[in-house]
Amino acid sequence: MSTPQQSELRVAVVGAGRMGSDHVDRLAHHTLRSRVSAVVDVDRERAAAVAATAGDAAGEPQVFSSVDELLTAEAADAVVLATPGFLHEEALLKLLDAGIPALCEKPLTPDPDSALRVVEAEVAAGRQLIQVGFMRRFDAGYRRLKDAIASGELGELLMLHHQHRNPEAPAEFTDEMIIHDSVVHEFDAVRYFTGEEITDVSVRIGRTTSRTGNVRDPQLVTVQTESGLLATVEIFVNAQIGYQVHTQATFENGLVKIGEGSEVEVTTAGRTGVTVDAGFVTRFRDAYDLEVQQWVDATLRGEIAGPSAWDGYATAACCAAGVAAQQSRTVERVALAPKPSFYAAATGSPALA
Repeated sequence: MSTPQQSELRVAVVGAGRMGSDHVDRLAHHTLRSRVSAVVDVDRERAAAVAATAGDAAGEPQVFSSVDELLTAEAADAVVLATPGFLHEEALLKLLDAGIPALCEKPLTPDPDSALRVVEAEVAAGRQLIQVGFMRRFDAGYRRLKDAIASGELGELLMLHHQHRNPEAPAEFTDEMIIHDSVVHEFDAVRYFTGEEITDVSVRIGRTTSRTGNVRDPQLVTVQTESGLLATVEIFVNAQIGYQVHTQATFENGLVKIGEGSEVEVTTAGRTGVTVDAGFVTRFRDAYDLEVQQWVDATLRGEIAGPSAWDGYATAACCAAGVAAQQSRTVERVALAPKPSFYAAATGSPALA
């Protein structure tokens, strides 16, 4: 386990798939004061292949096929958890029991009941050890909008409008996954921007694209916060145009738009246009880099630097309400357990430096 006196953090990456391998590369080659000490995956050969990309003068990371093996070997001070969400609860409970800090990719867990169990276990442990990977909070545009809201320079924030578009969804993508895999980010964004909990969710489905399988697409999600602020989300996972995440904030005295910073406008041969990102990894690359760097630095100080386990639980509760709203076509209330005083801040946020 890390101590404030450490100058380098030994990090194990659990899960050697797309996100896990991306984090291994980031930690090994772009993050200061960290070293990839282990890679864990049920597919040991895949873990070994990913570990080989992170070798340095000290050698290659150790390879394990389970969290239990990792903990027995005492091979890490902290963990980046990048396995599928249904595996998170078991791993997080073991890490909490061992006192190991974790950066857990979203979701904390796939449902509010299991997420609440993780929250209760962390409260019982007596220290915040879990940070949830809502990387958008570390995006430069998100941070500027958060600052504009906090400053009050444009008056009171009245409404938020989000557009979330993917080029295409896998054939197995479902209506429920639209909420759990995509709109979950907007649920967290609304909570981040407002500092409030979401109280209700509704989903409307109208005309649908011909390029769809098991999912009705696009969908319009509306949420309301404790103070009455409304936010909309246009979620379109088969948009064909690339990956876009835009937000417009309506204030009493103006508008703020974010999400176009990574697009480059080119004029040539009598035409002007922009290149749209191919996916979330390129769109939010800088945000991921900052998220992991600040998590490493905070962990060395014995802290977390972003969304907490409570934030993970609250978004899981929003997702449950969202899926219910898809089915009922009515407004669904978000059911939240009482918030433990252990979580002092309403929504964990990165530093705005």
